Amino acid sequence: MALHNDTGKWGEDAAVDFLVAAGYAIVERNWRLGHLEIDIIAMKDDRIVFVEVKTRKNPDDDPFDAIDRRKMLRIANAANAYMARSPLPHDPQFDLIGISGIPEAHSIEHIPDAFIPPLKSY
Repeated sequence: MALHNDTGKWGEDAAVDFLVAAGYAIVERNWRLGHLEIDIIAMKDDRIVFVEVKTRKNPDDDPFDAIDRRKMLRIANAANAYMARSPLPHDPQFDLIGISGIPEAHSIEHIPDAFIPPLKSY
């Protein structure tokens, strides 16, 4: 496995631990359908939460720089596909988690309800 894959896996594991400690119930990890992917799907109160995790080893790099309008649209498309296959009577929420550092010394930033999915422009 490539080093960046190891870093991403470690970051997602840390994000899951963080979310569970904050009262989220993890429903799925690394859910995929074709080219669509969601890092973490969780439940919190009456909401289904789609979580994107970005991990950077260098603490000076902002993990959220990797989340642009296009990435948000891909997350929203994946969430739509998930909800179409698993009809749930819950409101969706889109959270972001950024992790900077290494396992021995890292910080986690969680942005709940981080964005409203962008509309597709034609």
